[in-house]
Amino acid sequence: MSLKIEIQVVDSLVEVSAGDWNVLCESNPFVSHEFLSAMHDTGCAVRDTGWQPFYLLMRKGADLAGAMPLYLKSHSRGEYVFDHAWADAFKRHGLRYYPKLLSAVPFSPVTGPRLLAASHADRVLLARGAVQLAKQMDVSSLHVLFPHEADLDALTEAGYMLREGVQFHWENFNYRDFDDFLSKMSHDKRKKVKQDRRRVMEAGVTFRWIRGADIDSRALDFFYACYENTYREHWNPPYLTREFFERVHSTMPESIMLVIAEANGRELACALNVIAGSTMFGRYWGTTEFVSGLHFETCYMQGIQYCIENGLSSFEGGAQGVHKMSRGLLPTATWSAHWVADRRFAHAISEFLDEETAAMDAHIDELEAHTPFKRHQARQSDS
Repeated sequence: MSLKIEIQVVDSLVEVSAGDWNVLCESNPFVSHEFLSAMHDTGCAVRDTGWQPFYLLMRKGADLAGAMPLYLKSHSRGEYVFDHAWADAFKRHGLRYYPKLLSAVPFSPVTGPRLLAASHADRVLLARGAVQLAKQMDVSSLHVLFPHEADLDALTEAGYMLREGVQFHWENFNYRDFDDFLSKMSHDKRKKVKQDRRRVMEAGVTFRWIRGADIDSRALDFFYACYENTYREHWNPPYLTREFFERVHSTMPESIMLVIAEANGRELACALNVIAGSTMFGRYWGTTEFVSGLHFETCYMQGIQYCIENGLSSFEGGAQGVHKMSRGLLPTATWSAHWVADRRFAHAISEFLDEETAAMDAHIDELEAHTPFKRHQARQSDS
């Protein structure tokens, strides 16, 4: 006798067991009970900021068999998959695009599981359950951003359209040390990295790495001041609060690593990275003053060096940025999935995505032809 399957929606994880939820999230910190709860409890991802939680839960009997982080969005900010042209087209035709449903990690363009379930069949059920919810709520569309590959087949089977994007990720091909990594780069790229690092060193800048329990309140205060300054320079308030970072550090400390740049006895800049298994994600950074090369060194080269010295297999450098290739981060296809209620717009968007995917494939091929590595190393990396 099969167990009864029930799908329900909750607006908070308060009454969901952290243990039951985290069993489903593949040890990915960004969709963990702790990380998502911190987003909501500290006021970062809530209705007032345009991120109203609508979590989808799938139970088999009394057991939690699946879950999907969902948000009702009143805008498209903080997503990093751009659908502003779609919203504009809806508006020009007198149709309402917002609110829409979104499955993503708020303010974080990181790949990871979105259909939290142990089997393909259960992932399909979740994907279809989300579509049914979208129909019941009478929203324009439903979007799933940066899902793992394991989710893509289920999303396609459930009737979603796939959209391809590109990010720049670094892979560790068993480098002995940072010099070994540099030795695999082409002469001009290796020379450029060394010149940039030399400028930073000649400015008297040194770096230290702090992880987990070694991060104290003072270090978090300095990081947040840098993070806040980055937003202030762009005339925007920061998405995340100091309380959010405090909460995440207290509940999942080993996932957090800070790179702090110092010169002449004072701290200059800081980058916060998140570690998930053998992957490190570059997330947030800021500086108190400009030093030539400091951004690339703090955000990318120090992260790569940390991965090599600590045996991590990959480093995801965040959204966009062809300039990252010269630092050894290579183009990597990313995906999003989309369901659109209006059949006319769904057809038009499907045709657009066919053309965009072909163009994106050609763009990635062109980027790969300009690898920063020596040709024999590039072939080894692709093998």
